Amino acid sequence: MDKLSLRGFDKELERRLKEIAKREGVSLNKAALMLLKKGAGLNETCSSGSVIGSALDRFIGRWSEDDEKRLIESIASCEAG
Repeated sequence: MDKLSLRGFDKELERRLKEIAKREGVSLNKAALMLLKKGAGLNETCSSGSVIGSALDRFIGRWSEDDEKRLIESIASCEAG
């Protein structure tokens, strides 16, 4: 399927879609496709049952393996029971 028309966008959804398109530097169509894929669990950063939101977006893809290792080591004492 190459084309699909969607109707029924409320003002808030339209606003958020435009916000995402602007932030990502993509068209409205591309932003809508990104959200549809994410919501359907069809991208590599989305796990089953995850919730779409933007609160933690600034952290996604920013940590190296070394950063992760240092974090795990730093919280190890909190997890020891």
